[in-house]
Amino acid sequence: MKSEETRNEKGSPRYIALVTIIAALGGLLFGYDTAVIAGAIGFLQSHFQLDPVMKGWAAASALLGCVVGVSFAGIFSDRLGRKTTLVLSGLLFLVSAVGTALPNEFSLFVLFRMLGGIGVGVASMASPMYIAEIAPAGVRGRMVSVNQFAIVTGILIIYFVNYFISLGGDEAWNVATGWRWMFASGAIPSGIFLILLIFVPESPRWLVEKGHNAKAKDILAKVGGVSYAESELRSIEASLAQEVESLGQLFKTGWRRVMFLGIALAILQQVTGINVFMYYAPEIFKKLGSGANTALLETIVVGVVNLSFTVVAIRTVDRLGRKPLMMIGSAGMFVSLIAMGLAAQFQVISLWVLLCILAYIACFALSVGPVTWVILSEIYPTRIRGRALSVATFFLWSANFVVSQTFPMMDENPALIAQFNHGFPFYVYAAFCVVLVLTVWKFFPETKGRSLEEIERFWDIPSSDSKG
Repeated sequence: MKSEETRNEKGSPRYIALVTIIAALGGLLFGYDTAVIAGAIGFLQSHFQLDPVMKGWAAASALLGCVVGVSFAGIFSDRLGRKTTLVLSGLLFLVSAVGTALPNEFSLFVLFRMLGGIGVGVASMASPMYIAEIAPAGVRGRMVSVNQFAIVTGILIIYFVNYFISLGGDEAWNVATGWRWMFASGAIPSGIFLILLIFVPESPRWLVEKGHNAKAKDILAKVGGVSYAESELRSIEASLAQEVESLGQLFKTGWRRVMFLGIALAILQQVTGINVFMYYAPEIFKKLGSGANTALLETIVVGVVNLSFTVVAIRTVDRLGRKPLMMIGSAGMFVSLIAMGLAAQFQVISLWVLLCILAYIACFALSVGPVTWVILSEIYPTRIRGRALSVATFFLWSANFVVSQTFPMMDENPALIAQFNHGFPFYVYAAFCVVLVLTVWKFFPETKGRSLEEIERFWDIPSSDSKG
């Protein structure tokens, strides 16, 4: 009896961890589904006889779906609930995995790829939102960071899966069949995700919003104990009373500056080229002289570096600060991209090129990848944070779509090849790294160790705007 009372008073860290891990599987599927194209794109191009524009569309169509998904994620989560929205994303992942493996027509493949993209867009909002709303403030940062860790883990897992599937036959088999198994493999983690979601509760915040305070209190008591549940319930009720109701309010005079800076940061995270390496890495390695299987193996190394340095970022961002990490990482990305561009332009094929690519991935994973999300979650005033993050995420996915669609068009453009060989895209992304360094240095505050209220005061928002 005493242990039961103690558990009711203190809550259960194990319960929080299990619920977080299950919700973060949405992030794992996010990484898995977006990166599966890396191993399949070359075989798809041969199977469907795709030109550079259609090759880009094969990769970017899912990202257009992401834009659609993130546009409606807020509506779904508000009307259906956070948990039901996660179930919806899992179903979309499952349907997409099966659907992309079967078609003999490219248009049908694209349709199912876009459905998966919608699932990714929904999960990219719903998973971290759910975790943030159920985790206590003291561990919220670490719990939400689990989602970012899950994303890069999903990317690494599918790189391994792609590699081992490619070993199942020769080039002709992979062009005819191998790529189908790569996409179909996503049905396994999708099914596991859907089954495990049965065991997680609805978000307490959503339950309070819908008037189910008793249910919300029971869940909060499991999380942090009875006293915590009562306090958090009052906090949620006060927060809901202050919430912004329309997107138009986000661009009021006082909030306009921070809104546009958040959008700029989201776009710059993508136009520095990271997802070119996530989605086209094997093709890049092939152009640098690697065979198909070797290119997929080298892509696994990319995934390992991405995962490893993401862990380093999570452990150091609160100690070293946001701005130093962002500026040093962006500068490192610039140097790496210039080196890659020169190597491609002058056809320098060596281990040095692989090291430059890995250095770029390490710099991104250490800084721009995870830290961008930390900054975006901190810079917005409390009243607009949820909707502002939705807007920033919309522009992030839109930029991702543009980069993924245009890379093959730049990389395989005859005029650009004649002048730069395959180096031109890397120079473009390097230029945006310079823009990113200058933007962070000039316009963003250091948020390390500051309360959200202190950060809000930095923007000097008129009281009439901050209060609505």
